[in-house]
Amino acid sequence: MENVSFNVTFELTLDPFFIPPGGKYPIFFLGVVIYLFCVFCNLTLLVLIIMQKNLHKPMYFILFSLPLNDLVGITAMLPKVLSDIITETNKVLYPLCVLQGFLLHMYGGGVLFILAAMAFDRYVAICKPLRYSAIMTPRLVVVIISLVWGLDSVLIISLFSLQTRLPRCRNSILNVFCDNPSLLKLTCGDTTVNNVFGLFNTAIMQIISVSIQVYSYVKILFACLVTRKSDTKNKAINTCLAQLAIFIIFEIVGTFTILSHRFKNVSADLQKIMGMLIFLVPPLLNPIVYGLNTNEVRNTFFKVFKTKVFAK
Repeated sequence: MENVSFNVTFELTLDPFFIPPGGKYPIFFLGVVIYLFCVFCNLTLLVLIIMQKNLHKPMYFILFSLPLNDLVGITAMLPKVLSDIITETNKVLYPLCVLQGFLLHMYGGGVLFILAAMAFDRYVAICKPLRYSAIMTPRLVVVIISLVWGLDSVLIISLFSLQTRLPRCRNSILNVFCDNPSLLKLTCGDTTVNNVFGLFNTAIMQIISVSIQVYSYVKILFACLVTRKSDTKNKAINTCLAQLAIFIIFEIVGTFTILSHRFKNVSADLQKIMGMLIFLVPPLLNPIVYGLNTNEVRNTFFKVFKTKVFAK
């Protein structure tokens, strides 16, 4: 029970970054720019999908979940971190800490399941183009989206519910934001069940997401090798490479973050930075990869932009 304080309070202390003298304001303004850019890009993509009838297709209905999920992730993390940097308070109320951790884990699981759903949609579109409309019916699209958010919710709620059985005896979060591993370190009971269930949750998410994506991309690869239409092949390859790049980046950063909590010799600041990248990189890249890199979305955006500008 070394270094354990039983003077439990409603207010928790976060572990801040080491920021060199004069670096506080540049880091804060850079963070604000990144956040506003992410919000603008993701909101633009959401509004386009809602307002433009030519984007009312199964692919874009499924894609709609991605910028929505990105907004949840980056908003749950970055504003609080930036506020702590500029005010140097590094305090958070326990219920808000739990809420932040819950939303961040919902975001992480959401990324995996949404990318899997999008991979399945691309598999049907590229490998079964003549049957696409018959397979990707509105009913199936609703089922897919419901499974994405429903399964994610069940797994994350179960994970956080396990913490209610453990007494809390610490007040210091060993991170710049709240997540399940950091919250678990506030307890003084046996956390074996929580750790095992956390790894089980991660494994289930990875197995479901990776299996669907590997199956889809292998089928797409074979379809590309068989087809003689160069435009179809190039379109399929570009779509797959873009999505795979996002998935691989997320996996690398996420895997390091998860493993870093289980090794004591990892630098605390490096652990914090890598943890933040999970919630920064996808929201920055996704609107570009799935927005500007998609011909239909890009053309719709410029068409709407020109209409609004010249209308004035």
